Amino acid sequence: MARGARGRVGRLAGLGAGALALVTLLGGCDVGSAFGFGWPGGVTPQANRMYDLWIGSVIAALAVGVLVWGLIFWCVVRYRKRSDQLPVQTRYNMPMEFLYTIAPILVVCVLFYYTAVVQTDVDRKSGNPDVTVEVVAFKWGWQFNYRDGIGEDANTVASTLGSADVIPVLVLPTGQRIRFEETSKDVIHSFWVPELLFKRDVFPGNVRNVFEVASIDQEGAYVGRCAELCGTYHSMMNFELRAVSPAEYEQFLQAKRDGATTQEALQSIGESPLATTTVPFETRRDVSNFNQSSTGG
Repeated sequence: MARGARGRVGRLAGLGAGALALVTLLGGCDVGSAFGFGWPGGVTPQANRMYDLWIGSVIAALAVGVLVWGLIFWCVVRYRKRSDQLPVQTRYNMPMEFLYTIAPILVVCVLFYYTAVVQTDVDRKSGNPDVTVEVVAFKWGWQFNYRDGIGEDANTVASTLGSADVIPVLVLPTGQRIRFEETSKDVIHSFWVPELLFKRDVFPGNVRNVFEVASIDQEGAYVGRCAELCGTYHSMMNFELRAVSPAEYEQFLQAKRDGATTQEALQSIGESPLATTTVPFETRRDVSNFNQSSTGG
């Protein structure tokens, strides 16, 4: 086979292998995941800002990468060895050295600026949130106290306590600013709802870790985890965040004030009384077998 023919066959084989790899890669994700570059979608304004920062950072990294790869391949082709003659030796190139010194500094400064802006906005706390929830972690479960104000001096008006049989459901309204005040009864835990894109450690003692979300934009059920290794049953320390309309939230809270269990209060607003999004762990999710007189906050 002639050298030219072998070259064409090699190029076709390379293109075929690349196309196969691309199809295999893209076949494993939907359009949103592909263009999200691995960053999950969120349901809060803070989550959307973090998503935008991530996308911008990845695009900037890809642009720099394409430029560097292009220069490398251009040098490989343009300055490949053509003879045994030694090429002209250049001791320094001031424009090039200036470029690869200043350009990384500018990139880092821009990324630092936008990271600081987004982080400051994400961590911002208001003095008058619409809803305040005290998150109490313990081995190996959760208690959620609905408070009438902020700080340790506020009063608990309703509470949800998880048990060995019933995974706790934290009910919150959409469209309202929510404050989380976290504390632990024993060791360090971590409050994590992937759709909020927040993971905040929960410390024992007098330390209260506080954060807020501007609003939850979508109604639904969202899985919650403990994201800090805390002991034997850490993997089973789950909860569910149930986002409902403000009217349904007030109805739920009033039912709790009137003495209803969390499961009964959830049923009163037409919601499933048990957690439904704790996959992949086995949970008690068969509503037909649910006994309203069972334990559960």
